[in-house]
Amino acid sequence: MRHLNGYRKLGRDSSHRRAMLRNMATSLVLHERIETTVPKAKELRGIVDRMITLGKRGDLHARRMAASYLFDDEAVSKVFGDLADRFRTRPGGYTRILKKGFRFGDGADIALLELVDYQSKGVSGGELNKATVKSDKPKAKKAAKPSV
Repeated sequence: MRHLNGYRKLGRDSSHRRAMLRNMATSLVLHERIETTVPKAKELRGIVDRMITLGKRGDLHARRMAASYLFDDEAVSKVFGDLADRFRTRPGGYTRILKKGFRFGDGADIALLELVDYQSKGVSGGELNKATVKSDKPKAKKAAKPSV
């Protein structure tokens, strides 16, 4: 049984694990979607949810707590600006884990960790993918092959 085993150690010592999770949290806040292994994604999910909750609080102490964890000032300002506004009415659960498959090299289970309202850059808003839009111009017909 796993009583009193409160977190995943991920095969690293504590300083390496903390630095890795801080890097991954900063990357997730900045890019809103990262690809990682399933255990790392499950461990990171709670950390990023806590950062967004701090952003929703919005006071100075919350900003200093987030700044002490995240590595980039741009990430802190994004948490307290854009992300706090986007998730203002949501009571929690700001991230989702999508299982992707297995990594080719070692067979590790890979997942996408993303924010729940993530929109890819090519299809966001009113833009449409050019491959899915049919053009109004008729296509030129192919010339018939001469029979021999």
